[in-house]
Amino acid sequence: MQFVPKQRNLSTDQRQLLDLFGGLDVQGRETLLAFAQFLAARDDGSGSSQEKVAQEPKRIDRPEQESVVKAIKRLSATYYMLEREQLLDQTSSLMMSHVMQGRDAVSVIDELEVIFSEHYQRYLESE
Repeated sequence: MQFVPKQRNLSTDQRQLLDLFGGLDVQGRETLLAFAQFLAARDDGSGSSQEKVAQEPKRIDRPEQESVVKAIKRLSATYYMLEREQLLDQTSSLMMSHVMQGRDAVSVIDELEVIFSEHYQRYLESE
């Protein structure tokens, strides 16, 4: 199945990513997009090394029904001040346990909540 038409002037990496994306089901595409958004959000491109001022998390309530992908987006928005690369390993491991091993979404989201909260506490202690 070819999901995305062949594009000209794409690098090998870009073509490979499009081919992989095209071979995924809907849930896989959502997961891949969530990871891409997560990675893109970790670098704001400012290059600023100004002194950090502790910031409070945004209050975004957890909905009753939520996918793991949406939970990661919500928690990233809630804890916008955290450096994404510090969360990447744990977050991606939990996402993979959900997608590849069928781990229950609610328990994965519960654990994501704890991880983000712990990283925020470390953030406060470093200020």
